Amino acid sequence: MSMTLTEYLPKDLFAGKTVFVTGGGSGINLGVAKCFAAVGANVAICGRTVEKLENAARALEMLGAQTTHAVADVRDYEALERAFEKTKEELGPIHTLVCGAAGNFLSPAENLSANGFKSVVDIDLLGSFNASRAAFEHLEQTKGNIIFISAGQAFTPYFAQAHAGAAKAGVDNLMRNLALEWGRYGIRSNSIAPGPIEGTEGMRRLAPGNVGDRLKQAIPLGRFGTVEDVGQAAVFLASPLASFVTGTLLVVDGGQNLPGSGLYTRLIMAAMGGEG
Repeated sequence: MSMTLTEYLPKDLFAGKTVFVTGGGSGINLGVAKCFAAVGANVAICGRTVEKLENAARALEMLGAQTTHAVADVRDYEALERAFEKTKEELGPIHTLVCGAAGNFLSPAENLSANGFKSVVDIDLLGSFNASRAAFEHLEQTKGNIIFISAGQAFTPYFAQAHAGAAKAGVDNLMRNLALEWGRYGIRSNSIAPGPIEGTEGMRRLAPGNVGDRLKQAIPLGRFGTVEDVGQAAVFLASPLASFVTGTLLVVDGGQNLPGSGLYTRLIMAAMGGEG
């Protein structure tokens, strides 16, 4: 991974603090976990696939982090409670919770099943609440913080993304409610909305074929994001540098959402065999 982060921040910035990342076995969430590991955090991750978690844990340990991992579906509250208890026993109470577990796929609303819609809402929104609520006692003790991984679909309508948009809009509203309610306990709550992040499963699913290359031309900064771009933003929000920041959505998209989703709609409709 890029060492840009440690060029500007101390490598022991999070020494003695434990960060828990849901869905931390791959993609953006593993990138976030690696950035916290690079600045000295103990890192715990959960997910649904043992092999991914084991590989991710080894990568984090190579960065010097003490780690633990647990197989836990964020839709299963009791599984999260067990994962958090294991984390406390092995690494200490959670200081930063990153709610990153998510599900998504392309489907026009008229083809979207009720079960498909519910599945995304359950993973993204219910899973974020479950993790936050199960971690509350940890965060109250550490006066910690929660970072939700949101998306541009939360505030910009995208073709074939009604399910993800509804789920992520709910996540951001939950974030603000927790910022309001839990501020009295010293707990901060913020969201990050990544744009297109290269090399991720999300990009492969949501920008198939040449959609990504065409889409990149419309990003004001002229490139796709990296997992480090998101991870560095997360480290900032969890750090003392952001000690007075709560209830905030930080958009990390290179300006991609500024012109709206019209180009994406045309490209994805053409890619799916509709009118482009």
